[in-house]
Amino acid sequence: MRRFRFILVLLITLVSLAAWGQNDAPLDTVAVADTTEHLNKFQRAKKRAKERIQEKMNEPYDTIRDSGYWWRALKHGKVDLDGGTIDYPAFIDFCWKVYKWGDKAFNSYDTAYVVSTGKNWKFMFKSNNWNDNYQGEPSNDGIRVDMRSKLAANMGFQLSFMAVSVGYSLGITNLINGEKVSNKVDFSFTCARFAADAYYMENRGTTTAWVTGKYEGEKIKTKIKEFGGLHRKSYGMSAYYFFNNRRYAQAAAYCFSKYQKRNAGSVIAGICLQHRDMSINMDELPQVVKDYLPADVEMPHFLYNDYCVMVGYGHNWVLGPKWLLNFTVTPYIGYRHLLETQNEDRASAWSINMRARMGAVYNHKQYFVGLQSFGDIHRYKSETHHFFGSLLEFTALVGIRF
Repeated sequence: MRRFRFILVLLITLVSLAAWGQNDAPLDTVAVADTTEHLNKFQRAKKRAKERIQEKMNEPYDTIRDSGYWWRALKHGKVDLDGGTIDYPAFIDFCWKVYKWGDKAFNSYDTAYVVSTGKNWKFMFKSNNWNDNYQGEPSNDGIRVDMRSKLAANMGFQLSFMAVSVGYSLGITNLINGEKVSNKVDFSFTCARFAADAYYMENRGTTTAWVTGKYEGEKIKTKIKEFGGLHRKSYGMSAYYFFNNRRYAQAAAYCFSKYQKRNAGSVIAGICLQHRDMSINMDELPQVVKDYLPADVEMPHFLYNDYCVMVGYGHNWVLGPKWLLNFTVTPYIGYRHLLETQNEDRASAWSINMRARMGAVYNHKQYFVGLQSFGDIHRYKSETHHFFGSLLEFTALVGIRF
């Protein structure tokens, strides 16, 4: 009995959530003629299924307003949580009121600038590609090391209902290598007033490394095609607030759940917490490179946490009725806490980093195509070491709203 009640509550909650984003009219409305003349087999089967569901919902039922009427009305599609004519169970009524309050408080826009797409569901195919890069000086003798990982490629799909998404991606790079050499998982949530995201990244794949500088008065330049001694892992989360949230919709550029009608931008502010773990195995360096480094040089284990505040700006440019371009920059500065030190080499307590994001969207009726790029740059400086690390990401996708 408890399981049955749980299913009923879940079903009612999903039906009530379907109202999200329906308050605004969609940007484009296209009338479709009711004809089966030019429909393919799939379209005809879909049409027949809709007709059968409609027939089932139109069947007569007991309309006596007793305690079980809400369930009979639900089965026949007569649910109207805003109407006030149906006596719903107390828990469902409470959930609906909380949802309506949240929708009004956190997800309302000025309709002269932002409107709903009129759809709650989205399905999209994604191609995601990323790599990580590191540039710096392992010591103060003028030798510079640049390392770039191979491109990690993932392909998959994502199904979204309002703010909830599920998806699956296949690591093409891991498939080609026959083992799991890279892994990246991320999560994001966006509404009108604020957004939040979290990620986990680990890469054990080989990198291409360049060693440049001067050694005993002569310029050197050595390339290592397959350097496997760099191990890196990081994870973190951030949350930020949009100050011009009535007119600026980040979701229009990256979630495809809104249409931006007019140009608008917003100051963005929030917090960012990150953990980074990177180490370099000196034993895997070629001897010719070791000869350039001081005999007593020791590659540290970069293990630390960053606690930062971020302040930036995002802007949406509406390039005609179907195109949208977004550019967002958010520097984040704060405190760096070392979890491990090497030879009393204390790093600066200042954490200075920056993120940049760009997105382009093409909308055509219920279909959309998106191109997105993302960069996260961070700096590490101590008495004997100085380097910059970056994560660069590019995503191409195509989807449909329904």
